[in-house]
Amino acid sequence: MSAHGSMAPPTRERVIAAGSPMLGARTRQFALVLAMLGMGAFVYGITTGSDRAWRAFHVNWLFFTLVSSAGVMFVAVQRITTARWSRGIIRFVEGYVAFLPFAWIGLVVMVLFGKGHIYPWWNALSSLPHEKQVYLGHQFFALRSIGAFTLIAALQLWYVWTSVRLDVGVSPEGGASWAAGIRARMRSAFGAERRELHSTHSLQGKLAVYMAIIWAFGWIVLAWDQSMTLDPWFFSTMYGWQVFMGGWLVSLMLLAGLLRYWRTRLAAEDIVTEAHYHDVGKLGFGFTAFWGYITFAQFLVIWYGNVAEETHFFTMRLTNAWTNWTVAIVVLAFVLPFFGLLSVKAKLYSPVMLFFAACSAVGIWIQRYIEVYPASYGAVSNAPFGVWEVLITLGFLGVWVFSYSSFMDAFPKFRVFLLTSEFRDEVQVPVDAETMEPLPAHE
Repeated sequence: MSAHGSMAPPTRERVIAAGSPMLGARTRQFALVLAMLGMGAFVYGITTGSDRAWRAFHVNWLFFTLVSSAGVMFVAVQRITTARWSRGIIRFVEGYVAFLPFAWIGLVVMVLFGKGHIYPWWNALSSLPHEKQVYLGHQFFALRSIGAFTLIAALQLWYVWTSVRLDVGVSPEGGASWAAGIRARMRSAFGAERRELHSTHSLQGKLAVYMAIIWAFGWIVLAWDQSMTLDPWFFSTMYGWQVFMGGWLVSLMLLAGLLRYWRTRLAAEDIVTEAHYHDVGKLGFGFTAFWGYITFAQFLVIWYGNVAEETHFFTMRLTNAWTNWTVAIVVLAFVLPFFGLLSVKAKLYSPVMLFFAACSAVGIWIQRYIEVYPASYGAVSNAPFGVWEVLITLGFLGVWVFSYSSFMDAFPKFRVFLLTSEFRDEVQVPVDAETMEPLPAHE
């Protein structure tokens, strides 16, 4: 009996058949409508001189990019831990990678064309202390932000390529026509199954560790550059961790929803099980607690330190028009999901789990909003929130759904290889990828 309660693992034919249904054109058409609506609003806004359009774009770039990048990092963690429980569902997260090329374009647009509208310090650099002038120097800032994200995105795309290649190599040709050339390239040098398993597993082991280091450091730098430095006088050594863990949390909560969608859409109850619901629910609950811990820890240190350069950040966000928004973050991203997901039944019962997943997503989106807007608008009686924010958020959602659905229709929706290969569990005992001999324990 397997860890998830089935009598035997599914056959290769069953897994391939389960993953064969296409989403169809309507999903992508609807996503394209949203994308065109939102991006049209953005283009209209920037051509008519509305800084709100740039700031709404910035908020959503932070939110959707962090969720997507964190999801791929979660995939790499499965390799680092040689996890078996997630083999049936991890492709649903690998699809997040499809948004990263769009995110890269968005970052270049912000840094090269929106710099004077997005970063309040950009045209007032000379008023800052010398050290901050050096760090926020225009060329250094642009190269650092774009370079860090380019490295992260390239590594994550490479990693997902290696994962998808195994499944394409053992599956019959099929999927969206736009990716036929990519699938053919994946198959072109595909060798014996056992050797492909171990050579890919070895390569992924290296890529996953490199990704963990580069992702953590790179997103700390990006969190500083794209969020913390909007208020150039504020600094916190915990800021980067607190920001990217919000994206990590939403990526897991999104997975909880996708599990239910794909299980129903693909009629794959034998592959995506209720044990997966519970496992992902536990992860969502655990990282809700962790996000709450580091958020409160950052606040507590600043509160008892009582240093003006730090306290003004929270004072701004806990007064005037920003008070209710900040309280909403705490309630939506921590209080409701933490207490709501304490029980096993809450994690398994779909309406409840989806409700708390939505709470987390909305709460972290508001956190991105609160990071960006007060730095530009200061103490105001009414928070700027309206048509710009709604339309551009819908536009980003449309781009994300379009890219994700295109990926999922182009490649196998399950890890066919690791679910069905007779050699699949050999990866629990690493071997030399050349000789196929087990490695000594110390290696």
